[in-house]
Amino acid sequence: MIRESFRFRETIATILADSPGHIRAAKSGMLQARQALEAYIARDPFFQATFDPYVPDSDELIILRMAEATRKAGVGPMAAVAGAIAWAGVEEMTNAGAGFGVIDNGGDIAFISDRILRVGIHAGESVLSNRYAFEVPPQEKILGICTSSATVGPSISFGMADAVSIFSHDVALADAWATAVCNQIRPGDHSVIDGINKNEVSALCAIMGDMMVKWGDLPPIVPAVVDEQLISAGDR
Repeated sequence: MIRESFRFRETIATILADSPGHIRAAKSGMLQARQALEAYIARDPFFQATFDPYVPDSDELIILRMAEATRKAGVGPMAAVAGAIAWAGVEEMTNAGAGFGVIDNGGDIAFISDRILRVGIHAGESVLSNRYAFEVPPQEKILGICTSSATVGPSISFGMADAVSIFSHDVALADAWATAVCNQIRPGDHSVIDGINKNEVSALCAIMGDMMVKWGDLPPIVPAVVDEQLISAGDR
């Protein structure tokens, strides 16, 4: 297996693949998605600025995916950007014939896999952080596992959760709902989960301090030692 870092402007990602050609395909897919996004933002800056759902004037796939996902979750379009870019990269990997390909775009993961994949759970200073992993079975269809945190990383959050991970085959939607749930969930109030469509999102795991909230068809959570140096992030 090949592991390679990729950085282009705000995109800071880690790519896993079985061949150099699939690595190149992943980079190409992410670059094309970023170029389309940046071109649209240049003529419609409000798309990038708003925290509310927004109807864009574009037929670009990444723009439409971001807008539709965030409309469903009730957040601004940029809440889905990392997942949408990772999704575009893995799609190019599959177009190049990959049966295994992972893109971790700053904690928002898209992948296809012909083997069991362990995805570590990082939740900042929570006592549950870096001690467990999701043990995800092989996936013939691209799956997204996107995580939002109010206590880790530079992203804007209005919540207090250490980590909210959402599972969906619509990777942009996983990213959007991770933000929405992280903004609203509290130890005594999980009502935001009631708004999630079970036909579109398969599972959720939220960590708040020493509390873990599980919903949907989560894969097994197994003990693990998570190496923080493998987490895709900016300058440490």
